[in-house]
Amino acid sequence: MSIRLGILDQTLLFEGDTPERALRHTVELARLADRLGYYRFWVSEHHDSRAAAGSSPEVLAAYLLASTERIRVGSGGVMLQHYSSYKVAENFNVLAGLEPGRLDLGIGRAPGGLPRSTLALRRNAPEEDASLEGKLEELRGYIGGIDPGADSPLAGLRAEPVPEEPARLYVLGASSDSADLAARLGLPYVFSLFINGDLDQASAALQRYRDRFVPAGGSEPESILAVSAALADSDREAQDIAAESDLFRVFLASGRKITIGDRERAEEFGVQSGEAYRIEQVPSPLIKGSAETVGRRLLEAARLGGVNELIVTSPIRDFAKRLHSYELLQRYFAGHSVSGAESRSDFQAAAHPFIGR
Repeated sequence: MSIRLGILDQTLLFEGDTPERALRHTVELARLADRLGYYRFWVSEHHDSRAAAGSSPEVLAAYLLASTERIRVGSGGVMLQHYSSYKVAENFNVLAGLEPGRLDLGIGRAPGGLPRSTLALRRNAPEEDASLEGKLEELRGYIGGIDPGADSPLAGLRAEPVPEEPARLYVLGASSDSADLAARLGLPYVFSLFINGDLDQASAALQRYRDRFVPAGGSEPESILAVSAALADSDREAQDIAAESDLFRVFLASGRKITIGDRERAEEFGVQSGEAYRIEQVPSPLIKGSAETVGRRLLEAARLGGVNELIVTSPIRDFAKRLHSYELLQRYFAGHSVSGAESRSDFQAAAHPFIGR
């Protein structure tokens, strides 16, 4: 079985970078991915962050669609909890009309920023009864040109323009709850192993999604695994060039928890929450090594997760080496399939040393 490859680029700002430079790098990477034959290229949504320049995935996606020729482009993802489903649908319907058949709309469940940015995004907005599930159902209707129905106060409303080929909708997550949500709605599901690095949990969530999937309009289960990796010409070089990428998990007194990429922002999240909190440092699930080393581990992850598509993020500081990492990855997967993967124990020990602790 062959593996389809995609890229998630978070438009990261490393020390000494400017937002303009980081955004240019995202565009250059998308053009390279288009030439190399990657299947999709997604950009993320982060707010109030000095570590990422991608706060508006729909705007960035528009530029990337115009800068590439065939690769699918989309959001990984839009944080729908902050927005009107209707307005999100309008934005993506316009983009789908401009570039038919190339647009993805991934929906994330996390806030995408600290409590302060959530307050700013929702400031003066009326309280809504709709859950994320309800908003997703609204969004699916709007991008499909479906009337809300006679019983709705919005009867007759459409999110114009309604394109012939609307954006493809995905649910993003890193838990069994997100798997259940995608399954109930009959939508494609992306499990973020680069956030939750436990391969057992990932495999269980993906299987749960497939087992509980409820078809909607003839849909079938479609699942993707999102991973982080850094490739170089040798294992030793990869160890040297990979960015510091440990994660920090904030546990709030209310029971909520969120994973953040640096300690300073994790501390700030705890302070802004107004709750008692604690922070736990989590070793990164970044997989580092040569193309052979990383490729075999990713193939095994795909096999264990039961997926035939991987979306890869590569947080390498040196941009030229980041480009080379993706070149090596594409070259490896062009000639390999899941059947050649190594054992589960090897993957866990080498790629996720903290699994099971």
